[in-house]
Amino acid sequence: MFGALAIAGVVFAGAAQPAAAADVQSKQWYLSAMQAEEMWKVSTGEGIKVAVIDTGVNASTPSLQGQVLKGTDATAAEGDEHDDYSGHGTTMAELIAGTGKGGGLKGLAPGAKIIPIRISDDKFQKKLSLSATEWADAIRAAADSDAKIISMSFGGEFGLDREREAVKYAESKGKLFFASVGNNAEKGNDEIYPASYPQVVGVASADKEGKVSKFSQNGDSVDIAAPGSDIPRWCDNSFQKYCDGIGGTSSATAIASASAALVWSANPDWTANQVLNVLFDTAGRDWEKGTLSRYLGHGLIRPAMNILKGKGDPGDPDISPLTEERTGGSPTPSAPDQPAQSGKGSEADETVAAGDSKAQASGDDGAPLSLILGGIAGVAVLGGVVFALVRRRGAA
Repeated sequence: MFGALAIAGVVFAGAAQPAAAADVQSKQWYLSAMQAEEMWKVSTGEGIKVAVIDTGVNASTPSLQGQVLKGTDATAAEGDEHDDYSGHGTTMAELIAGTGKGGGLKGLAPGAKIIPIRISDDKFQKKLSLSATEWADAIRAAADSDAKIISMSFGGEFGLDREREAVKYAESKGKLFFASVGNNAEKGNDEIYPASYPQVVGVASADKEGKVSKFSQNGDSVDIAAPGSDIPRWCDNSFQKYCDGIGGTSSATAIASASAALVWSANPDWTANQVLNVLFDTAGRDWEKGTLSRYLGHGLIRPAMNILKGKGDPGDPDISPLTEERTGGSPTPSAPDQPAQSGKGSEADETVAAGDSKAQASGDDGAPLSLILGGIAGVAVLGGVVFALVRRRGAA
């Protein structure tokens, strides 16, 4: 499991918030930086479903009440996809689509819905007989669901044929697949899967001073970067309180997925390829378009450039910006929501209640880097020779 990116030298006070929400929501510094409140006047992610492949999603937290649909449990354990055994998956779901009610985490796309798909992490695997096809089965379940976006804040060091084929299947179904590139840059920096598959958008992390997170892995798997350092999380599966943490590429992946939901909701006729083209086209960078930094990929994700300014070239609807190959196009229209019943007392007809640390990033006018729209022309000035290292990602 892994998370994200940030901004240079600014205090993110944000709007006044209720006392109950101030504790955790005031720590979501990136919402102000990304101009979330302004974007929500145009798009909240409504009509978009995001499949969260993770430790399960507790649909009963205040922030997720009404936000979580039926999903799939790919594990062989007791319980189902709404039984989060660690709190990680619920955190990711709240970062994507949380309403912020009850003082919980506020999602960047609070109008979106979550389809939870539970898989096992290392600790959970010790409690059961793990199927070798679990992750592949989970990806296929996400591909067969009504979700347009797949968000997977998980990763492993080995690519498997079944998993690779599942990823290709998801692409053929018109899904937009985000995965975290990993948090072990200082401990080997090995390639991580599924982020390293060519059809998956690998998401990197940086901190709120605008520096690439020192733990965020780099290399050919990185396609884009999003906020994630110093983002609060549920402490554990008791869901009693939030804790501070690094966030990591896990949180970055959730926020990138939410960014895509905002853009797709505002442009419902686009394909996954077009949404991703626009996210790449509008990303903050100071290198040649079409080349990728091994630390930030195409650059820093900026959905506000499209939502608020109409920027970004959607390009060919059937050509993947990842592989430059023809894909299956857009998903079939979403079926009506199929809410799961809550065991917590909700009505039966409701949805479940439920890098490089020396690489500074600053705007060309001295403002924080290009996640802030403001008067910045849309080009991030990313200092440090480290960002001169660019690469192209090829097809498998």
